[in-house]
Amino acid sequence: MTEKLITDEFLTVDSALRPKAWDEYVGQDKIKQNLRIILDAAKKREEACDHLLFYGQAGLGKTTLAHLVAKELGVNCKTTSGPAIEKMGDLAAILSNLEKNEVLFIDEAHRLNKMIEEVLYPAMESRKLHLVIGKGPGARTLTLDLPPFTLIAATTRVNLLSGPLRSRFGAILKLDYYEQPDIEQIIKRSSQILKLNIGSEAIKLIAQAARFTPRVANRLLKRVRDYVEVHDNPVVTIEAVQKTFQLLEIDNLGLEPSDRRLIEIIIKKFNGGPVGLNTLAAALNDDSGSIEDIYEPYLMSIGFLLRTSTGRIVTSAAYKHLGFNPPQEILV
Repeated sequence: MTEKLITDEFLTVDSALRPKAWDEYVGQDKIKQNLRIILDAAKKREEACDHLLFYGQAGLGKTTLAHLVAKELGVNCKTTSGPAIEKMGDLAAILSNLEKNEVLFIDEAHRLNKMIEEVLYPAMESRKLHLVIGKGPGARTLTLDLPPFTLIAATTRVNLLSGPLRSRFGAILKLDYYEQPDIEQIIKRSSQILKLNIGSEAIKLIAQAARFTPRVANRLLKRVRDYVEVHDNPVVTIEAVQKTFQLLEIDNLGLEPSDRRLIEIIIKKFNGGPVGLNTLAAALNDDSGSIEDIYEPYLMSIGFLLRTSTGRIVTSAAYKHLGFNPPQEILV
């Protein structure tokens, strides 16, 4: 079981790049406005904040928001994940060790098993922990009172959470893809932390390939930093960014070999679609979950892929980007 306490120590580059205050967190303005009201109200009443559910694609800042909520409330945040809570005893150990008004952050909440969810229900609603002691006819139920606490759950697949669990969150907030100006601002801030001398055009080029995602933007920036340091370049130029992308096999829109392969297979093997998800997964030798969670969201957001009732269809924009001539019947 994984359990750790949030501190202000920067143990890695990734943690150093993570925003530590609200004014450092760029984008997601509506969510920040909602959270500000919720947190200010909780502080004014001097009580625990409502339970919160964050959902959206990986790398959009769900974990960072959980950290900021805890910091804003002035409490510790104990962190774990759905797969790490295997037994009721695991969850009981975490819950029984929470201090008053502390935050418990559960990442990958969609991977909690149903038995764990049932233990969470009374803990979230009435702050009661029901434990079954013993087995068979001699088994008895022990009820423990829990201190006020805030559960923050994060997931990339909110549809896999059960209805009863979703209904117990006081606020359900979706994180969307970022706008390019926000990504550019994030890259600029990260460059300052990494002490990189980088121009606005190089920042823009990285932002265009960042898939509207802060985590990807910072990952690309770190690889660019590696390139310029190895080649003793004092300044991050457009050429350095382009060379880095060539080595990573990333194009100007951030498409990776796996993305291009998916599109090419639909074009070459299935005449551009429609093709069913399972058929496509078999052709890619990949699982359908990876297609739905990793590849499709970004390809759909840039207008390269359509998800229809009959299957996946490649658009004319995707044909042109990969150098194929779209069929006459494709109008999108």
